[in-house]
Amino acid sequence: MNILIIEDETKTAKALKAMIERLGDDLHVTGIVPSVKAAIQWLGNQSTPELILSDIQLSDGLSFEIFRTVQPPCPVIFCTAYDQYAIQAFEANGIDYLLKPIDEDKLARGLRKYEQMRQLMGGRVQTIPPGLETLLKQLVHPAYKSSLLVFKNEKIIPISTKDIAFVYSVGGIVHAYTQRGETYLIQEVLDELESILDPSLFFRANRQFIINRAAVQMAEHFFNRRLIVKLSVETPERIIVSKVKASDLLAWLAS
Repeated sequence: MNILIIEDETKTAKALKAMIERLGDDLHVTGIVPSVKAAIQWLGNQSTPELILSDIQLSDGLSFEIFRTVQPPCPVIFCTAYDQYAIQAFEANGIDYLLKPIDEDKLARGLRKYEQMRQLMGGRVQTIPPGLETLLKQLVHPAYKSSLLVFKNEKIIPISTKDIAFVYSVGGIVHAYTQRGETYLIQEVLDELESILDPSLFFRANRQFIINRAAVQMAEHFFNRRLIVKLSVETPERIIVSKVKASDLLAWLAS
C-alpha cells in the first residue's frame, strides 16, 4: 500500500513513517510533504497514493484547503488535536484519527479500517467515504447554535438566536434582549456565547455586549477613534467599541 504523509513537524513525520514501516512489509511511504502548497503540488504531479495520513493544522493553513483544491484521490486519516466531539464525528463517518502524540495501536487500527473498506469495495477505494466533505465543512465552519435556553420566572424557554438583539453582561450576570424588547436571564458567559453564536450574525463589541447585525442601526465616531453602536432596541448603556476593534466592526458590518 502506498501512503502519503502530510505533516509539517519533521520529528512527527519521521516517527509516523517508522511506525508505518514496522506495521507491514507491504506498507510504503511514497512521500512526506510539510504544507498545504506542497501537498497540492505533490498530488498534482506524483502517482496517486492509496491512503493519505494528514495533519490538520499545517504551517500555511488547514489541510482541508488541500482537499478543496485537489479532489481527494483516496481515503484520508487525519491527525487531530480537536476535541472529543470532533473525534467522535470522524469515527461516525468511518474515518479514523490519530490523536497526537501518535499511538501505534491507533495507527494500526486505522490501517485495518482502510483494508476493511477496500475489501468491501472489491479493490482500491477510489474516494473518501460519503459524509466526510460535510464533516470537514463543519469542522472548518462549526455548526453554530440556532437556539438558546433562557430563563424567566422559574421557566426555561428556548428562543431562536435570530430573535436576540444583543446579549449584555454586568456583574457576572448575563441577559439576552430580544428584538421585541423582552429580557431573559442566560446561563452562558459572553466568552462561551461568542464561540457558539454565528460570527457572521453576532459581534463581540466589548466585554459587556454581543450584538446582532439585524439590530444594528448605525455606528458613529466617538472620542479617541472609538465607535458607538446604536441598535434598534434600547440598551442598558452605550455600546462603545474600542479603536482596536473598530475596524473589525466596520468590516463585519460591510461583509
